[in-house]
Parts: sequence; C-alpha cells; structure tokens
Amino acid sequence: MTEVWRNWSGSERVRPALIVRPDGTREVAAAVEDAAARGLRVKAIGSGHSFSGAAVAPGVQLRLDRLTALRSVDPDSGLVTVEAGMPLWRLGPLLAEHGLALEIMGDIDRQTVSGAISTGTHGSGLRFGGIATQVRGLELVLADGSVVSCSAEERPELFAAARVGLGALGVITAVTLQCVPQFVLHAQDTAMPVAEVLDRVGELTDANDHFEFFWFQHSRTALTRRFRRLPGDAPLKPVGALSRRIDETVGDVGFGALCRLGTAVPALVPPIARFAAKAMSAREFTDLSPKVFASPREVRFHEGEFAIPREHAVEALREIERWVDRTGERVSFPLEVRFAAPDDIWLSTAQGRESCYIAFHQYHRMPYERYFKACEDILGSYGGRPHWGKMHTLDADALRPRYDRFDDFVALRDRLDPAGLFANPYLDRVLGLAPEATAVAV
Repeated sequence: MTEVWRNWSGSERVRPALIVRPDGTREVAAAVEDAAARGLRVKAIGSGHSFSGAAVAPGVQLRLDRLTALRSVDPDSGLVTVEAGMPLWRLGPLLAEHGLALEIMGDIDRQTVSGAISTGTHGSGLRFGGIATQVRGLELVLADGSVVSCSAEERPELFAAARVGLGALGVITAVTLQCVPQFVLHAQDTAMPVAEVLDRVGELTDANDHFEFFWFQHSRTALTRRFRRLPGDAPLKPVGALSRRIDETVGDVGFGALCRLGTAVPALVPPIARFAAKAMSAREFTDLSPKVFASPREVRFHEGEFAIPREHAVEALREIERWVDRTGERVSFPLEVRFAAPDDIWLSTAQGRESCYIAFHQYHRMPYERYFKACEDILGSYGGRPHWGKMHTLDADALRPRYDRFDDFVALRDRLDPAGLFANPYLDRVLGLAPEATAVAV
C-alpha cells in the first residue's frame, strides 16, 4: 500500500494507487503509457506547495524529484534549459554561477519550475509578468506517450496554452527559460497607514520596480515592500546574520505561537493581528535578487488569491475591509497585495490586463471557509480570476466568461487527452470532464 501524500498546508491529501519516480523523459513516457494501459489517471507532482487540488493524484503519482538536471546554459543569450523537477531555490544559485538570474520570482521559492509555471506563479511589478512569461520552450509527454517540444515557432498553439497548463495537456519534462544578467535588489520595508497606502497605491506601484504590501485586517497599518533593481556588480548590504535570526524567531516561532494562542482563544485574534502589524520592522538591505524576492514561510496557513483588473484594487480591498468589520470575522493572517503586467498566455490570470493580485490567508488550524467565500465573492464581482494553485470553489461554468481563450484551452485539452488521462477531481471541476473521460480510478 502506498503512503498518504499531503500538500504543504495539509488542505489536500490522497493515497495514490501507484507512485512512480522516473529518472528521465523516456521513463515518464513509459509511465504514462503504463497508466493508460492500467486504466489509471496519471498526475505529475512537484513540491506540493499548491493549496488547491491541482496536483492531487489518486491514480498514478509521478514524482519528478529525479528530473532536476540543468541541461544547458547559454550565458550570451540567457537561454537556460532545466528539467521539470528543478526547485526554484536550487535554480537561483545555479544560474548565479553563470552570471544569470530569473527576471521575476514569487515570494516563495519552494516550488519546482514546472509546478510554478503550470499554476501561474507570479511576483509583483507592473513591468513584469508571471514566471511563465519567461518560458521560451517546453518538452512534454502527451497522453499517447509521445514526446513533443513546443515554442512560439514550433506547435505555437500548444505553447500558448501549456505555459500555464495546469498539468492538463501533458507532463512537462523540461523547460527553456529566458534568463537575464544577474542583478541586485535594493529592498525597503516600511510600515505605513493603510489609508495612505490605498490613497497612493497607483503612485507607489508606478514608481517602483516592484511594490507590494501586507495588511492585517484588524489593523490600520500596512507593511509596504519596495524593490529597486540594480546592476549585478552593485555593492551588497544583506540582512545581517543576527537580524535574520531575530526575524526568524519573531516572524516564525513567535508568530506561530501567537496563531496557536488565537486558535485556542479566538477573541484574541484581533489584538494579536494589531500587535503583529506593529511588530513589522522597517529595514533596508541590498542583496542578489533570489535572496530578496523569496522569503521563508514556516507558519502553515491556507491561502486563496484572485487577480482583478488593477483599476479596481482599492475598492475591492475596501469592500473586504467592510465585510470583516461588519461580520466580526477573526482573521489571523494579512492580505497580500501585488501587481503584474498583462500577458497573452491562455489561462494566465493576467491574460490581457494589468492585474492586482489579492491573496487572503488564514492560519491552518482556524476556520477559513466563510472568510474565503466572502473574498471569492467580492473579488469575483470584479472579474477576479483565481490563482490555479490556491483555494477556490469555482467550476468551469463560472470560470469560462473570465478568460477569453478558455474554450480554446478546453478544446485543445479535448484533442490531446480525450480520455482525461491527466485529469483529477480538481481539473474535472475547473475545466469540465474530457469527452471520453470516465469516473476517477483510485
């Protein structure tokens, strides 16, 4: 009997019928063919950092932790090909050895390359798209076991869809990324009144290479983060070892203890949130980009996130604030607000529009359903698109009108995988059943 698999937050768990750890593309193709012969669905998983059921594999679970090679690096062009199971936290130092870096990263680097692009992982900055916009080529195993490559020139329709493909079109085995010369980020963390942040959010977003902020709902203070890009040879002034240990102790151990206290005594959640907001320290530091973009996340939480048109950011945030104040909902984690450029990827949450991403969280041991549903409804009223790797309740009928190319994506899925070999319950819900799909085999 196989072991029970759980995602990072514990929101999803499954006991796969079979676990396979292929050593390369050929073995992935063999595993796909074998799964089809057994009548089992097959799903590749990465690090398990999706909060949604995107990577749940009741049938054959493909663990790509052996597909981690750096296949090729061209320092002149910046084109880098890596295998799909390469974790982002390992990729950054490898790129630095060649004087390169990812143009943009999210605020967590635990994901694999394929997992990050497949679910639409993004950072913040209106001049930059999500990580998938850096993809220049993909190698995939299709449902018939064939291995194909796609790019803007080769199988362009597949490329347009598969960069944020949810794992529905095939198993990605290698990714070619357009990297940039190594660069440094100057970071400035500053606490500001929420009212001022909301009044100036357009100015702050436009004036900084990267801007984001965190807002505890029971507080009137927000932590703003501004990053300025500098050349790779700029002097470094990283966070000192002592300061980093203090941050880890206060931010992880201390905040985790406060969350546990708030779980035991819910009335303490609002004052704890206000204390946490005041405890957020102002600081400045300069370091290589991967060390600034990504931060550790040791306290477990559940998370949902929606992308809305940038111009509706303030009114949507105010509406969430009014709902929390009206209902007295106790929310232990802050809202995280980020921004991104538009792109042309079919199921990207930023497709066709400048986007504001509003992420809502709750400590994993506290009730979250009512708060998450309220955020989903409020952000949905502005045309919000849910992050594919985070929690939401929407189905294909609700999602279809939010994406210009939704039906094109589903039609391509239906041609490439008519039996739903790569589907799972989550994909059945958000895309609809493939035309020849049967009940999930477990």
